[in-house]
Amino acid sequence: MRAFGDVPRVVWLLAAGVFVNAVVSFTFVFVFLYLSGPHGLGPAQAGIAVGIGGVGMVAGNFTGGWYGDRFGHRRVLLAAACLGGLTLMSLPLLPTALLYAALPAAQYASGVIRAANSALVAVTVPEGARRQAFAVVRCVSNGGFTLGPPLGALVAGALSYDWLFLADGLGTLLFAVWTARVVPARGACRKPAAAPDGGRGPGVWGELRARPAVLVLLGAILVTDLVYRQQYGTFPVFLADHGLDVGAFGLVIALNGGVILLLELPAAVALRDRPPLPVIATGLVLVGAGYAALLGGAGAASAVAMMVLLSLGEILYKTTATAYVADQAPEHAVGRFQSLYAGVSVSGVVLGAPLGGALYAAAPALLWPLCAALATGAGGAVFWASARQGRGEAVHRAGQPAPRPAHETGSRPRALAG
Repeated sequence: MRAFGDVPRVVWLLAAGVFVNAVVSFTFVFVFLYLSGPHGLGPAQAGIAVGIGGVGMVAGNFTGGWYGDRFGHRRVLLAAACLGGLTLMSLPLLPTALLYAALPAAQYASGVIRAANSALVAVTVPEGARRQAFAVVRCVSNGGFTLGPPLGALVAGALSYDWLFLADGLGTLLFAVWTARVVPARGACRKPAAAPDGGRGPGVWGELRARPAVLVLLGAILVTDLVYRQQYGTFPVFLADHGLDVGAFGLVIALNGGVILLLELPAAVALRDRPPLPVIATGLVLVGAGYAALLGGAGAASAVAMMVLLSLGEILYKTTATAYVADQAPEHAVGRFQSLYAGVSVSGVVLGAPLGGALYAAAPALLWPLCAALATGAGGAVFWASARQGRGEAVHRAGQPAPRPAHETGSRPRALAG
C-alpha cells in the first residue's frame, strides 16, 4: 500500500526481526507449567516465581526508555537483548533458589527491549507516519505470538521444556545481532537531545503536566488494559462455568489474532489522517462494548461478539495511542514517554488476572458490568481530553496565547536518531 511508503526501510527490517523473535518468545506461556512440572515446584511457589517475573517485566517497561534517552535506544536494546538471551538460556541449568532472581532478570530485560524498540521506532520515523510504522511492528509481533505457543507445545512435547528456553534465548540474541546489522549506529552514540533551555528540560513530570491530554490518556490506558486482559484470565473461567470447554476458548482467542492480522494495517492507513484522540477513545469504548456483550450470558454468539468488539477496539487504540505519545514527546524525552506508555500498558498483564480473579470469586455477576463501565468511562475521559485540546488549539488559532509553549507541542519531524 502506498501509505506505507512513508515507513522507512529500517523499520521494515526491524519488524522482520521482531517477527522471528516473537515466534520463539513462547517461554512466558509455558513457564508456570515448567516450574510446577519438570522443575518440581508446588503451584504456590511457581506462582510466586512467575509473579516476581511479572514485576520485573513491568519495571523493565517503565525504565527502558529512560536508559535510551541517556545512552541511545539502539545501544540499550542491544544490551538488554544480550542480557535477556543469555539469562533465558541459563534458566534450565540453575538451581531453584536462583530462579527467583533469574526469572525477573530475564523479564526485566524483555521489558527494556519492548520500551527501547518502541522508542527506536519513534525516533526513526518522522511525525505523520508513526501510526503506520507502529501498526507494522505490532502486526508482525502479533503474527509471531500467534504462531509461537503451538510451536512451543510441539517442541516441549517432542523434546523437553529446556529446549523452549534455549530457543527463546537464541532468538533474543539473534534479534540483537539483526538489530545491530539493520539499524545504523549513526546517531546512536551522539548525546541525547537537549531541551530548548540547553538542559534536560523540566523533568518528565513537568513535561507531562504541560501535556494534560497525555496524562489523561495514560490513566485511560491503564484502566482499559486491566479490563482488556480479562480475556486471558477470568474469561476462560467464565466460559468453563457456562459449559464451554477450552477448545471454544482457543477458537475465540484465535479469532482475536485473525481480526487483528486482517484489519490492523488497513485501519492504520484508513485512519492515518484522523485526529488521534477520538480514534483512541472509540477503541476504548469498543472494548467496553465487548464486555457488555457478555451480560446476556456465555453462549457462543456472545463470546464471538465480545472478541470481535475487543479486537476492533484494540486495533483502534493500541497503535494510535503509541504513536500519539511519541508525537507528543519532546525530543529529549521520547524514550521516557514511550516507557511510561509501555509501563502502564503492560501493567494490565500483571494486575489484570489477580484483580479480575478476586472479583470473579467474590461477585461473578459484577465483573462484566464493571469491565464495560470502566472501559467506556476511560473512552469518555479521552473524548473529553480531545475536546479540551481542541478548544485550546482554537484559542491559539484566534491569536491568543498558546495553552503551552510552542516547543512542547510534540516531537519534530526528523530522520534517524539512535
